[in-house]
Amino acid sequence: MGMKQFDQTRAPLLEALREYRAARVVPFDVPGHKQGRGNPELTAFLGRACLEADVNSSKPLDNLCHPVSVIKEAEALAAQAFGAANAFFMVNGTTSAVQSMVLSVCKRGDEIILPRNVHRSVIGALVLCGATPVYVNPQTDARLGISLGMSVKDVKEAIEKHPNAKAVLVNNPTYYGICSDIISITRMAHDKGMTVLADEAHGTHFYFGGDMPVSAMAAGADMASVSMHKSGGSLTQSSLLITGPRVNEGHVRQIIGLTQTTSGSYLLMASLDISRKNLALNGREIFERVLSLAQYARDEIGEIGDYYAYAREIVNGDTVYDFDQTKLSVHTLDIGLAGVEVYDILRDEYGIQVEFGDVANILAYVSVGDRERDIERLVSALAEIRRRYKRSKSGMMRMEYLNPQVAATPQEAFYAEKRSVPVEQSEGEICAESVMCYPPGIPILAPGERITREIIDYIRYMKEKGGSLTGPEDLSIERLNVLKGDRPCI
Repeated sequence: MGMKQFDQTRAPLLEALREYRAARVVPFDVPGHKQGRGNPELTAFLGRACLEADVNSSKPLDNLCHPVSVIKEAEALAAQAFGAANAFFMVNGTTSAVQSMVLSVCKRGDEIILPRNVHRSVIGALVLCGATPVYVNPQTDARLGISLGMSVKDVKEAIEKHPNAKAVLVNNPTYYGICSDIISITRMAHDKGMTVLADEAHGTHFYFGGDMPVSAMAAGADMASVSMHKSGGSLTQSSLLITGPRVNEGHVRQIIGLTQTTSGSYLLMASLDISRKNLALNGREIFERVLSLAQYARDEIGEIGDYYAYAREIVNGDTVYDFDQTKLSVHTLDIGLAGVEVYDILRDEYGIQVEFGDVANILAYVSVGDRERDIERLVSALAEIRRRYKRSKSGMMRMEYLNPQVAATPQEAFYAEKRSVPVEQSEGEICAESVMCYPPGIPILAPGERITREIIDYIRYMKEKGGSLTGPEDLSIERLNVLKGDRPCI
């Protein structure tokens, strides 16, 4: 990028699309709907402007696989806005960004140090490349029933035991807003020549808001996957992969090309360009407002009784190094309801859709699009649920995290010969697929892990409580695929 200062008020891709529309080009290329004319119902539903912008790569509009003009410029502006050396527009979601990070540093047999409470996309990347996970088991907050961050001491130990590991992956933050000490972890990893990867699916605002936890790029990490569509305002499935100065840009682009579509959606890319401009210009006040909305909600929920909307008071300087206060995480067990039950009641009886519910918590995603009256509606619904449904909390499951017993790499297990067994009879077997509650999409079981009685009980409990379990071949989650022969490979 050199010393050239870019103008963050510009949105090169948006400008190119406007010019293209004004030029009234006759399209004898794909897509076949030809600016919406070929699909009237879709055009009526989404609007003509939307369909007219759903175009194909061409010389004036550049090409995502090999950007040389407007996309390249838009990516350079994004890199500058995020304090990165390079930025890549991702149109297969943050899953694709996470997988590109892992695939760009790990090949078959390489070790990667990571917390076990990673998103399913990380496990998917290990299935694809054949790397061996070295899990740093996160500690759990027994009261809240949530996984915390990685302890610096545990990461140091993992690095010392596995000096040939290629990379360390850090969640920044977790789904619940919990941050590890990414600055110390990055320093330790770099001292041993390891690459640092950050899953920042839930941390776009760290780059723009005031009084936020440190962002991966500011902490010196090498690569970060940033979900612009979550807190940054872009369209669903649009994301950024950003990289630091130690990372080879051309290599990363080649890796992205292995899995990313060659028909990049201009709707998604334009939304990234416009959202980056908005955040660069207005991010500070946008996230100041989000913080104050989330704090208002926490204060109001605190008044109800029994619920606990936690924030920075849970910071302990290590496994909870910092907390993202835009996250409205609410502990529900003291009213005798699992988070997933509160989640269902809010949706079914109050018309309120929160982000997710697990064993003991719900998470409401607060963003720039929210209004005070929406928060008030959520708070009054929670108060009413407590009044109508409160019961004894005896018999409620607490634990959120189960230490895995890794018996094979995810790739070996996923591609091994397997047989299908009923979940209830699977104890002691080695799982050959993933099982998770989605959201948050953190695997309860990953391929290559031994199935324990606690895991079976957890799966049964989540099914009883109405949690949405995903991952196995059997959509009813009655059976699991396990390894045919019990051959531990690790």
